[in-house]
This record gives sequence, C-alpha cells and structure tokens, in this order.
Amino acid sequence: GAQVVENIISICQKPTANYLIGKGKVEEVSLIAHEEEVDTVIFSHDLSGTQQRNLEDAIGKKTLDRTQLILDIFSRRARSPEGKMQVELAQLQYLLPRLTGKGIVLSRLGGGIGTRGPGEQKLEVDRRQIRKRIDKLKGDLKAFRSHRLVTHKRRKENNLPSVVLVGYTSAGKSTLLNLLAGASQITSEKLFTTLDPLSKSLQLSSGQNIILSDTVGFLHELPHHLIEAFKATLEEVREADLLVHVLDAHDHRLYQHNQAVQSVLEELGCQDKPLITALNKIDLLEDRSWLEVLKKEFGQAVLISAKSGENLDMLISGIEGHFLGLMLNLKILIPHSRMELVDFFYRQAKVNKIDYLQEGIRISLSISRQLYSSLVSDKDIKIID
Repeated sequence: GAQVVENIISICQKPTANYLIGKGKVEEVSLIAHEEEVDTVIFSHDLSGTQQRNLEDAIGKKTLDRTQLILDIFSRRARSPEGKMQVELAQLQYLLPRLTGKGIVLSRLGGGIGTRGPGEQKLEVDRRQIRKRIDKLKGDLKAFRSHRLVTHKRRKENNLPSVVLVGYTSAGKSTLLNLLAGASQITSEKLFTTLDPLSKSLQLSSGQNIILSDTVGFLHELPHHLIEAFKATLEEVREADLLVHVLDAHDHRLYQHNQAVQSVLEELGCQDKPLITALNKIDLLEDRSWLEVLKKEFGQAVLISAKSGENLDMLISGIEGHFLGLMLNLKILIPHSRMELVDFFYRQAKVNKIDYLQEGIRISLSISRQLYSSLVSDKDIKIID
C-alpha cells in the first residue's frame, strides 16, 4: 500500500508532449518529492511512455500514471485464476505500446506501487514474447467466457433471473450482498475488494429464485482498454435481467459517481437495462433532511443502509415487484401421473392455489413468460385460464 503525502494540482490549457505538465510545475513536484522523501509520484492522468521516462528523469522518483495505479490495485485484489489472467492481460496491453526497442526492463514500466506486475517474473522481454503471452491469455479467457455463457444459458433455462449489483468502488455493494444472501464475501473500504464476480442464490417471498451477483467497482473515466480487458468479468452486467445501482449517499461526490457508473453502463451497452437505484449508507448521514433532497433528485431510489439493514425490505420489495410485473397469472390442469410437476412449480413459480380433483390437479400460479413458453409445449399440461 501507500500513504498520500501531498496533492498537487496543475492547471494548464494544453498538455505538453514531453512532460504532460509545464516545466515549472515539474520542478515544483521534484522539490516537494525530495523534501518529503517520497518513493513514488502518481499522476491522475494517463502518461505516454516518453512522458513517463522524462518525468522520472526530471523528478528523480518512480513515476506512475492513473492506469498503472488501477492495475496495481487490481493485481492485489484478484483471487481467481480468471481474475489474475485479466489483470496480467491488462498490464501487458498497457505495456506493449510503451516498449521502445528490444530488451526493456519491465520493473520500470510494469507493476505499480508494489511492482506486482509481470516484471517480477521476467526482467527483460521483447515485443514478440509479450504478444505471444497476450494471445495465450486471450485464448484462456475466451474459454472462461464460454463457460460463463453456458452457465447463463442454464440459468435462463431453469428460470433463474439474474440481479447484478453495480456501483462506484466502495459504494457498499459487497456489504449489501452479504445482507441479502448471507454470503461470506470479504468487505472493506479498500478499492476494488470485489474484482472477481461473486454470485449467490436468493429466494424471494413470492417463491421466485434469483441469482444475485456482485461486480468490480466502477471508476470515473475508467479507461476503455480496461473495460475491454475486464469485459469477461463485466459479462455479468450484460447478462443481467435487473441491475441494482448502489450509490454512497454519504459521499459528497455522489453525483460524479452516479455519472461515472452511467458512463460505464453506456460503454457496455447496458444503459437501457431495468435498474433500481439504492442510495446506501444513510446511517452515516447526520443531516437526515438530506434524504428528502435525495428522494427528489433520484426519483424512485430506495434509501438503505446495508450496514444496519434499514429499509432493506423496501429494496427486496422493489426487486420482487420488478419480476412479479413480468409474470403471468394462469390456471393449469395436470394429470395425477405428473405429480413431479407440482414440486417443479413450487420451485420455479409462485403457486397461489392448488386443488386435487378427480380429473387432475388444478393449479393457480404466477409464472415468468419464459417458463410459460416451455409449458405450452408439454402435452400433459392443459391451460384452462
């Protein structure tokens, strides 16, 4: 990890080709860096390979840009083989255009604060080796993606709709998942605690089973190439039937975070998906009148505290209401010889009433349109209303 010693703001009309910032500001940064005896200088902006080398030479300290910082944090959070592969792929794709000729030391450009990048394994590589490794990682990740798509297909076949939590990093998504599904996901205020998607099954009071998934926290101006590198993880968002956007109501950057998430959803082509906004951490608000402002600003948003459980029932009702609104109410008649269907409907639908008649079993139920489509093809099931 790292401790922030100083924040420096540079205002310039146009970035400079050599340093990004002006020469005078470079000298100021260098002076402060040496006075404070810092190890690393981080720019909240992407740097070209030339700019990074020039800045390191001028400042005399290790220099990173925003993307390298993000990737460094990602490398510390990845736990699954897929997550680690995605991080390595993103690191190598970032590094490749910054190589200037053969034989560059990766410990200079790879990794981040803790230099936990591919540079730890090999100090010197060339473009050919990197491209070969990138191709290998892409192939392996494609296999993971194929497996995930099969899983999504099975969920849909089994009438298991997917609800995915999205939101800015540290908005409280993992804590909310714990509360909703009793999961054992580790939660903390650290950035990107959830890099690998986590899914849990949850049964609503209507009897409807859903898959609830947590995802990696979004960021303001998340670089496009990072979205591409992590699109396998973000596949959960694309395949979702409903999104729950978790916002930190206590954070003064609430509106910026909301816009950042909307931008990423647009990048993924998910801006039109059904969405419930959950304004989290209301237990931290000292001025409760702010809640009325939030209600007006965010319309149908649910105000919750994932920590205390306040208004959690309202969020669950909102999720349940969404799926009930998509369900069909009907009566069916099945023969006594198909008793296994009774158990099936109790698991996959909402059974409102059941009557055992001489001519068969009459069931009043609420089902999804998808399940209805499969019913009409079963000759033993007679739809009577």
